[in-house]
Amino acid sequence: MTAIPAGTGRTRAKAQERRQKWSRRAPLLPALIFAVVVTQVPFLATVVTSFHSWNLLRPGSARFVGLANYAEVFTDSEFYGAALNTVVMTAGCVLASMALGIGLALLLDRPFPGRGAVRTLLITPFLVMPVASALLWKTSMLDPTYGLVDQVLRPFGLGGVDWVGEHPLVAVLIALVWRWTPFMMLIVLAGLQSQSGEVLEAARTDGAGPWQVFRHVTLPHLRRFVELGVLLGSIYVVNTFDEIYMMTQGGPGTATTNLPYYLYQRVFQGFDVGQGAALGVVVVAGTIVVAVFALRAVFTAVSGREAGA
Repeated sequence: MTAIPAGTGRTRAKAQERRQKWSRRAPLLPALIFAVVVTQVPFLATVVTSFHSWNLLRPGSARFVGLANYAEVFTDSEFYGAALNTVVMTAGCVLASMALGIGLALLLDRPFPGRGAVRTLLITPFLVMPVASALLWKTSMLDPTYGLVDQVLRPFGLGGVDWVGEHPLVAVLIALVWRWTPFMMLIVLAGLQSQSGEVLEAARTDGAGPWQVFRHVTLPHLRRFVELGVLLGSIYVVNTFDEIYMMTQGGPGTATTNLPYYLYQRVFQGFDVGQGAALGVVVVAGTIVVAVFALRAVFTAVSGREAGA
């Protein structure tokens, strides 16, 4: 009987293992190819365009200028103003939404009659289209004459405030917080419902009051859920465009112009495709850097707690 060389057996085993891996990956290839075609190919085209000076109002003006567009982006004072507005909007919306989301989640975690209906109603704002919610707040809620907010504040002598005109950033933040609070609430509520009842009961048996239980037991348990909500919320809110376009058009002046809206102005109002492409690449790179550091912070915190456990 002829013996099979050991090297041949290992080679066959590796080949079989590779076939098994590809058999598992093959069904995902169409989705991967589609994602690459619709995301990475346009991004590469944007990167190539960013190295050219190209204004649509001057046909035939496209020419290679190297890093000149990037230099203009980083020396543009409006870019830094838009970046500051983006940070303020994102941080304000995410923090306020998370605070309200935690409060609502704590209320919904307690059993009471009609809890299912209340939960459904609280989720509804997140299901409303951004354009519709922006128009709702601009016309039906914050109008200085007929708005619901004006009608509520008028008996207290605080009516007649043109929120969109006098306080545009606050008006946009209100609309954003209203839409994103249900998202935060759902994440925190999932964390609350995954909490062990035995641990809570043990804390109460040891004499801990409601605030002590929340501070020393519930809040540490919710930390990873809060971090996840802040991370996802920041990634989505930083790309806000609809509320700004429908409510303030970036004004008055540049009071509510964030980076996505500033990019829209450069490309679709100024027709400067080259500089707009450079600005888009800078915004994407900045978002990726922030997301990577945030993800590392979340994973480090989660890994540290699991190791300690």
